[in-house]
Amino acid sequence: MNMPTSYSHLSHYGAFSGHWADDRLVITPHPTDPHPNRVIQNFSGALRHKARVARPMVRRGWLDNGPGKDDRRGRDQYVEVEWDYALDLIADELKRVVGTKGPGAIFGGSYGWSSAGRFHHAQSQVHRFLNCATDGYVRSVNTYSSGAASVILPYVIGGYDEVSRENVLWEDIVAYTDFVLAFGGMALKNSFVAPGGVSRHSERDHMRACHARGGHFVLISPIRDDLPPEINAEWLAPHPGTDTALMLGIAHTLVTNGWHDRAFLASHCTGWEQFEDYLMGRSDGVPKDPSWAAKICGLAADEIVRQASRLPGKRVLIVVSHSLQRAEHGEQPVWMGAVLAAMLGQFGLPGGGFNYALGAMANFGRRTNAAPIASLPQGKNPVKEFIPVARIADMLLNPHQPFEYNGQTLRYPDIRLVYWAGGNPFHHHQDLNRLQKAFASVETFVVHEIGWTATARHADIVLPATMTLERNDIGGTSFDPLMIAMQKMAVPYGEARDDYDIFTGLADRLGRKEAFTEGRTSDEWLRHLYKKTQDSLAANGHEAPDFDTFWERGELVLPQKPHDGGSLRAFRNDPQGKPLTTPSGKVEIFSERIASYNYDDCLGHPAWLPPVDAVSAQSPLQLVANQPASRLHSQFDFGGYSAEMKHRGREVMCINPQDAAPRGIKDGDIVKLSNTRGACLAAARLTDSVRAGVVQLPTGAWYDPEDPSEDKSLCVHGNPNVLTRDVGTSKLAQGSCGQLTTVEVELFTGNLPPIQAFEPPQPLTLVAAKK
Repeated sequence: MNMPTSYSHLSHYGAFSGHWADDRLVITPHPTDPHPNRVIQNFSGALRHKARVARPMVRRGWLDNGPGKDDRRGRDQYVEVEWDYALDLIADELKRVVGTKGPGAIFGGSYGWSSAGRFHHAQSQVHRFLNCATDGYVRSVNTYSSGAASVILPYVIGGYDEVSRENVLWEDIVAYTDFVLAFGGMALKNSFVAPGGVSRHSERDHMRACHARGGHFVLISPIRDDLPPEINAEWLAPHPGTDTALMLGIAHTLVTNGWHDRAFLASHCTGWEQFEDYLMGRSDGVPKDPSWAAKICGLAADEIVRQASRLPGKRVLIVVSHSLQRAEHGEQPVWMGAVLAAMLGQFGLPGGGFNYALGAMANFGRRTNAAPIASLPQGKNPVKEFIPVARIADMLLNPHQPFEYNGQTLRYPDIRLVYWAGGNPFHHHQDLNRLQKAFASVETFVVHEIGWTATARHADIVLPATMTLERNDIGGTSFDPLMIAMQKMAVPYGEARDDYDIFTGLADRLGRKEAFTEGRTSDEWLRHLYKKTQDSLAANGHEAPDFDTFWERGELVLPQKPHDGGSLRAFRNDPQGKPLTTPSGKVEIFSERIASYNYDDCLGHPAWLPPVDAVSAQSPLQLVANQPASRLHSQFDFGGYSAEMKHRGREVMCINPQDAAPRGIKDGDIVKLSNTRGACLAAARLTDSVRAGVVQLPTGAWYDPEDPSEDKSLCVHGNPNVLTRDVGTSKLAQGSCGQLTTVEVELFTGNLPPIQAFEPPQPLTLVAAKK
């Protein structure tokens, strides 16, 4: 491959190019991107940052004592070792665990966001390796982002992709939509990101165009910034977590006034009668009218009536964000949002109906490509055991114990070795003090990392991995027409290696090299994967350049399919001939199957279920722990843009002046957030853009305990997951409840502890460690 002077590349947050000037990498957004994401500017400062992992490291306690449970993880010294020594240790440990306990004692952890590349995709790499070299592993299902929605949607409407990606187009919203009811909002910081990458950030322009035509946006969120200001959205700020009650109040108003579409409910839905009995109070004696809803959600009853009165006869789109289902009973707002759209008879109409998580990521609401983009095959996993992704701490702390999931009673496997490549559970997971105890319970924890995250600091063996700018790859997704040659811009940091090369070395030691590599180098894999796209283009009469031409150009525009409204429009037009994939083939307002599970936290129809984690005298404020604007999750928290958005080195917490004043908190003060699970510091920003009674602290600041030797040590950096609850959304989905919790906030008056999250450990040499 020829090496250009300007290098094309793709990230989950945007397409860009890079060139070197005076020994500094200059990042330039793709010229066709109308609204580039500034998060790409984190790359330059991150590339050679001191927080990078430079050499293989082994935790001293594991090296001295061998595999075993150890609460020194996260507070131990590390020993520098040679690559061959580290790989030998890992290979021997894999042989031991598989030989004594079987592959079902290995958990293959990865969360898929480390690279936008189709080949150097850490999740695919680690899963392929474990399938090829250890005959499988225990896997996780679903995501922290949409764990509840992924399970409930197939019962109610259909598959996740059908409802989120293949349903309503932004261009249809521009052309047809009268009202967008955005429950949880559609924050641009979220749609600036897409798994696998995005070349054009167009959501802002689509919203502006809809508004200019006369479309009306209603933002239903405790945070005003969850829609851009220029579209003049109407802001309703209910108490966080009460959206289901608000929807029920709107639904009751529709029925009371005869504004619901009885014909659509009869022809395209099942279970309306049972739900209507609940809605009107015939089944439980409690009508879910606007007065009832107002007391729960903190809005005026007249306002609820007004919102309902504007919807009949209009093209209405109901959107429910990821955030609403990342909370207790998170299945309910998703289900109820779909029911509300059905009551209005809007399913399948251009720009109307229900779209789960539109605006949550940049690849929702877009056309699909007419040519495939191949990815690294992961192989077949013979191990059948799995967990919902957010139940990892439960699994490690409770081996062999039963748990409920999606109508089944399963048992947690007995995990002895965790292998993690790509992702940072000390970002994604909740109740980090509990997670720390969970990782102390395994025998061996192996991590590939680019930086010294808290996950790396809890590992027994840490292997330095390359970051995306240090390797070649192919970038692209099924919902973006631009496929990009991700060209290597820099040599690897220190002794970092590609995940593929690491796994090749391990597979060789385990006698499975040929099965893992199929005889290909990394560059040969890229050519092999590209050929699938090339062959498809040629077969359909499109330009199909060879790999070398594609690589020299740096990108290739792929054809896209016309949008036909997907399965929901086909179902609307022909409910008998094109049924949904739900058990009944219709929209299931009442689910016989879910009702048969007899869950007390997810009934047979959408319902208001009060939260356990409610405000109290000890924790009088609700905390919204949402996605950050300055980085993707915790990626490159040490990058320049992420650092720029902090204050005095801390993550910034937004608080309403009404809540700040009685606590003596002024703008810019350092504050302490706390509850029974933990505490963290943050910098206060006073703003009326958050509802009174609510504070907002984004996730992603690297966990930084003031004293790692202490249990429940204060996080000095501002990671809200020391505060959030590690419980499932319900027995049905067992999704993450990380979005909401309750806290107290107080002015921090002590000596301000230093930020140590980006300081690498001071390693011992192997000789010194043996002394």
